[in-house]
Amino acid sequence: MSDEPCQIYLITPPQIPNMDAFTTDLRAALSAAPVACLQIRLKEVNGDKPQNSAVVQACEAIKPICHEYGTLVIINDNPDLAKQCEADGVHLGQNDMDYFSSRELLGGDVIIGVTCHNSKGLGFEAANAGADYVAFGAFFETSTKPTKHRAETEILEWWQEAVEIPSVAIGGITVDNAAELIEAGADFIAVSSGVWSHPDGPASAVSQLSQLCRAHLQQD
Repeated sequence: MSDEPCQIYLITPPQIPNMDAFTTDLRAALSAAPVACLQIRLKEVNGDKPQNSAVVQACEAIKPICHEYGTLVIINDNPDLAKQCEADGVHLGQNDMDYFSSRELLGGDVIIGVTCHNSKGLGFEAANAGADYVAFGAFFETSTKPTKHRAETEILEWWQEAVEIPSVAIGGITVDNAAELIEAGADFIAVSSGVWSHPDGPASAVSQLSQLCRAHLQQD
């Protein structure tokens, strides 16, 4: 098992209708406990990808706040936008630009993570290519995006023992169910609605998730 605590990987809501209100929530969340990174993952109401300008505008508002708290900014799906936004990284789905083309575009210092669903084979492929992390999921039902692949905690346990590249657990994660993924060996837990829609507010959710990460490390 890793001797480093699991870390929090935040994902924005699919829509941010009020950026001022969101940045207030974001600042509160980042103030509550350390957050490793924030992925900007916007979708139109019908599920389509947003206009590039909307992502750029969101990044302009979000990135300074994240960097103030030492939180890296990741752009979802689009390496070209990541380059335009001067983001810290990009998250690639299996249907996005391939890893090698993305690395050539972005250079060696930018984080590139890859969605690997529930597949050890895709995980190995991404790790061998040089990905900075792999993401497995979905582990639970989620309303944030359609669930086409379901993963079991066994893949996190296996990955933690077999491979050094960090793993990100994603999909329906909340304060109530995160512990089993942390215990299984996830290096990061990716959370969206479980933070932004928490009944006690985003700061409370981030604080509780951080406590779960620290508690597991202390048990080890």
